[in-house]
Amino acid sequence: MIIATLERLEILNKAESLAKMIAQSEVAEEYRRCLRRLREDRAAQDIIARFTKAKERYEEVQRFGKYHPDYRTVMKEVREAKRELDFHETIADFKKAENAMQQLLDEISMLIGKAVSDNVKVPTGNPYFLSGGCSGGCGAGGSCGCRAQ
Repeated sequence: MIIATLERLEILNKAESLAKMIAQSEVAEEYRRCLRRLREDRAAQDIIARFTKAKERYEEVQRFGKYHPDYRTVMKEVREAKRELDFHETIADFKKAENAMQQLLDEISMLIGKAVSDNVKVPTGNPYFLSGGCSGGCGAGGSCGCRAQ
């Protein structure tokens, strides 16, 4: 029992070291820099607020679909707000940094999972890591029809 506890502590210490390495990486630094810029950019914050408001109206209209009297207007507003969001430089830079950070975390998760077994489930949310319709190593030993990565 004590051996398992000591082994567990060692694993947790190494995981903490890995977390520190990730936090000090260039990818994490870029993510934090872009997040800071995003929070300080008043124009970006206004665009995000407009998009959020348009999205709320969209969700309200979706209950009735195309039969809602404001359906076309709201759909147009959402598309315009989304376009403005996508083309704002600060927001685009943040999204790019966020995706890079997520990719790094997904890759690390896959490496750790594969170190244990090819059949270990590793949730990534990234289609690149998915194999044949399951969520990245289904743990069913391939019986679902996927091939282990």
